[in-house]
Amino acid sequence: MKPAAAVIPQSDPSWEVGRHGPIWPKTPACYGFTLIAKVNPGHADAVRAYGAKLAGALEVDPYLLGPLKLHYLRWVLFDDDTRFMYQGIFDTSFDKYTEDAVELFKKAGVDTVFEHLEGFPEDWKTNPDAFVRFAREHQCASFMEYGEYPYVSTDEIKKALALKSAFSGMLEQMQ
Repeated sequence: MKPAAAVIPQSDPSWEVGRHGPIWPKTPACYGFTLIAKVNPGHADAVRAYGAKLAGALEVDPYLLGPLKLHYLRWVLFDDDTRFMYQGIFDTSFDKYTEDAVELFKKAGVDTVFEHLEGFPEDWKTNPDAFVRFAREHQCASFMEYGEYPYVSTDEIKKALALKSAFSGMLEQMQ
């Protein structure tokens, strides 16, 4: 396996259209999206606090976000804490990811950091289409993506790491 990059057009009529619009192609970095939105005035501390709350929830249940098949998640406040960037890389299509996120947060009884962003729909838990519409309206599409280990899923990575651990343990026992 060798590293790979892909250039992504702004749109392509050949792309599959899902329930919530065009499905960008899988790239060497898998699927993902970047969302940039304005923070509600005075909510930057709440955004940071939500990050700490989510990190704490993951300490209690490291598998909380497992259904989302995330590789990486990055949140950034910028422009004097007036704008927020959400960047996620995951294994599923945009449609599945956003629908799974809404269901996961409802099931876990937690809110979303997006509630602190201007224009985020108050009825997002009962109206997933509004959640998706917000995400699409604030999405900033990639035009190039790179993967050091291209097209590899989170499950494949976990299996490889488990195999490595088992093999290392076996070698240690042989010494």
